[in-house]
Amino acid sequence: MSNSTKVAVLVAGSWGTAIASVLAANGHEVLLWSRSEDQVREINTERRNRRFLGEAVLSEQIRATTSMQEAAEGAKAVFIVAPSSAMREIASQLRPHLGPEAILVHATKGFETGTLKRMSEVLADEMQGMDPARIVVLSGPSHAEEVIQQCPTTVVVASQDKEAAEAAQALLINPYFRVYTTPDVVGIEVGGALKNIIALGAGLSDGLGFGDNAKAALMTRGLAEIARLGVAMGANPLSFAGLAGVGDLIVTCTSKHSRNWRAGSMLAQGLSLSEVLSRMGMVVEGVKTTQAAHKLSRQYGIEMPITDELYLLLFEGKEPRSAVEDLMGRDPTHESVQVAESTRTGWN
Repeated sequence: MSNSTKVAVLVAGSWGTAIASVLAANGHEVLLWSRSEDQVREINTERRNRRFLGEAVLSEQIRATTSMQEAAEGAKAVFIVAPSSAMREIASQLRPHLGPEAILVHATKGFETGTLKRMSEVLADEMQGMDPARIVVLSGPSHAEEVIQQCPTTVVVASQDKEAAEAAQALLINPYFRVYTTPDVVGIEVGGALKNIIALGAGLSDGLGFGDNAKAALMTRGLAEIARLGVAMGANPLSFAGLAGVGDLIVTCTSKHSRNWRAGSMLAQGLSLSEVLSRMGMVVEGVKTTQAAHKLSRQYGIEMPITDELYLLLFEGKEPRSAVEDLMGRDPTHESVQVAESTRTGWN
C-alpha cells in the first residue's frame, strides 16, 4: 500500500483518534467518522478532539465526517474502534460501503454481551459474503494518550490470512509505533478483552490500600484465568505471554490512563457501579466483559475465581473488601501455570 492510501477510522473516540493519527503520520489520507457534527467540526476546524484527548493537536491529514459512505467508499482499509456494544450496529451501517478488496481492522477489546461472540465473529456475521480472512484484530499495550504524543508503542495484529495481517502492519508501522503479526485471532481477542477484568480488580485492590504485593498476585493469577479460558476457546497459549496478553495486562493494571483501573479504584471508595460509570463519562469495557466472561467460564467449565468475585461485586452488590477477603480465603491449592495444549495451527 502506498503512502497515498485512503483509510477510514470509525469512530472518533480516544483510541480511534490515536490510530487515525498514526495512519496520518504515515502519510495516509485518513477519514475519521463520527455521529457528532460538533465533534467533526472541532476536528476539522480546530484540529482538536478535546473530550477524548484534551489539547493534543491532530494532523492536517485527518479529515472528520458524519457520512459513513464518504468515509468508507474507496478506502483500502477500514478500522473500527467502537465500543463492543456498538460493534454490530456500526458494522451493519458500514456493510454497503465497504469495498470488495478492503481489509477490515478492529481494535475493540470486549465480547458481545448477549451472544458472547468475539468482535471478529460479530463482524463476520454482519459482513455476509466478505471473506473472514480479510478481518484483522489490533491489540496490545497502547494507551491513546501516549500514542497521540508519539510515545514508543508496540502492538500486534492478528488475522487468519497472513497477507491481511501484513497489510495492516504496513499501514501502521513507523519509528514510534511498532507492529507485530500473528495468526492467533482468538488469543489476541480474548487476551485484550479479559485483561480489563483484571484491571478492575487491580484498581479495586489499590483503592483499598492493599499494596503492590496484592496487585502483583492479582495480575499473575489473573493471567492464569485469561489463559485457561482462552485456550479452551481455541487460542494458542503462547499468545498470553505476548503483547496482547501479559503486555496489555501490565499497562492496564498499572497506568493512570486505564479507565478500568480508575473504575475499580472508585468502586473501592464505596461508589455504586452506576455512579462510577456516570463519573467516567466513557465506556469501561471491563464491566460488560466481566458479565460475558462469567457466562463463558460456565459454558466452558473453566474456574475463574477473580472474575467470579468481580461479577458478584458489580452485579450482585457484594462489598469490595469481602470480595478480596474471599479470594484470599479460598481453599489451599497448588500453583499451576500449565494450560491445555492448543490444537490450533497458524499460517503455513
